[in-house]
Amino acid sequence: MTPIQSVLPAITPVLPEIVLSVGALLLVLWGAWRGERSAESTNLGALGLLIFTFFLVVSQTGTVTTLNGAFIADPFARVMKALILIGSAATILLSRDYFQRERIDRFEYPILIVLCTIGMMVMASANDLISLYLGLELQSLAAYVIAAFHRDDVKSTEAGLKYFVLGALSSGMLLYGSSLVYGFTGTVSFPGIVTALNGPASFGLVLGIVFVAAGVAFKLAAVPFHMWTPDVYEGSPTPVTAFFASAPKMAAMAMTVRVFIGAFPDVTAVWQQIIVFVSIASMALGSFAAIGQRNLKRLMAYSSIGNVGYALIGLAAGSEEGIRGVVIYMVIYLAMTLGAFAVLLSLRRKDRMFETIDDLSGLSRTHPWLAFSLAAMMFSLAGIPPLAGFFAKFYVFAAAIKADLVTLAVIGVVTSVVGAFYYLRLVKVMYFDEPKAPYERIPPGSAIVLAASSVVVVLFFLIPAPLVAAAGSAAKSLF
Repeated sequence: MTPIQSVLPAITPVLPEIVLSVGALLLVLWGAWRGERSAESTNLGALGLLIFTFFLVVSQTGTVTTLNGAFIADPFARVMKALILIGSAATILLSRDYFQRERIDRFEYPILIVLCTIGMMVMASANDLISLYLGLELQSLAAYVIAAFHRDDVKSTEAGLKYFVLGALSSGMLLYGSSLVYGFTGTVSFPGIVTALNGPASFGLVLGIVFVAAGVAFKLAAVPFHMWTPDVYEGSPTPVTAFFASAPKMAAMAMTVRVFIGAFPDVTAVWQQIIVFVSIASMALGSFAAIGQRNLKRLMAYSSIGNVGYALIGLAAGSEEGIRGVVIYMVIYLAMTLGAFAVLLSLRRKDRMFETIDDLSGLSRTHPWLAFSLAAMMFSLAGIPPLAGFFAKFYVFAAAIKADLVTLAVIGVVTSVVGAFYYLRLVKVMYFDEPKAPYERIPPGSAIVLAASSVVVVLFFLIPAPLVAAAGSAAKSLF
């Protein structure tokens, strides 16, 4: 056997990450050589790289571990990586027109998105606490920079600083929790931790799980570690906000499922209480705090907090059916969020972007298709059938009831009703208020993302089987 043949089996599972890494380095060299003239070609190169990697990911089969067990490629990782890549590619499509108009169109931005994506993909495939942390930090460091990408804007700089300071705190908590877990189990490997936990959890291990949960809750923007979300969403450039609300959410949820289902399946009773509390608090705050918001980006921030709470209901169930519900929920949430932000990025007159609810007044009469698409997203986020959002909530609520978490499911239904108020308020403003001057035409990138999202949200009920089967296969690989 030649050296190359002996190395190939170890490299193949990590091939998508390697391709992205090499591509990112080539894009850096290209940008450094061409300077600011390379912005257009770097965007296209990054988009092509993400699409190529997507096909690499979906072409993989089976369950394989490599890098001494630190990295796992299984159906769950593939589904979550596919969602991450879709979110990142959509962000680049949404960003182009905005950055050109704001005159901050620089080649570094798509490269940072690619680097962030590599970190997120490692998070989805992490099979020990060290690889998990490495992926998390690679994603976070790139995210801190793009939050403050509009260097001349005070709000953007403030958003980047807040995200960095609070992110560093959460990373410290995650590391401290990981060190406690290692200290009381003698290993950082998820399968090794499962083997070491052959009895009741010690107090030190429980403390470690609590700190790890705090670290992952920050990345999920779940209560009580949500404090950065509204300010960072409002201050960041709008395409960056769309990115934060989509792809990193997929990675954070994948990481959370990996940690609790992969490493601590035998002490479910310990972490289940934490997840139930975080879920209830996130749903409640996301529903009630958004009622008084007038800024659309802050509204979407609280909406994302609430949606994380609903997705965590499936994790709290701790069952295969629950994880299937989580995967389905995240797929549909990605479509709804990207569709909503595609509309927000179209609310522009000349050189001014609009970001308040009142700016949507009479949109149905000036831009009927845009209003219809945003109304579909809002109805879906509210969970109104037959739109996709209804089925997303149905699957996680059904899993909770089956796991005897009836109270949690009931609280989810109640908070959904409360949350429907502010979603439907947007529809009321678009269809019943007096119209304002029409906006400019929707940019091509936003139109593509909005059309794809609308198809998923509106027509999901006609062909749900492929997604449900993929989610079921992903969940089964974890048990």
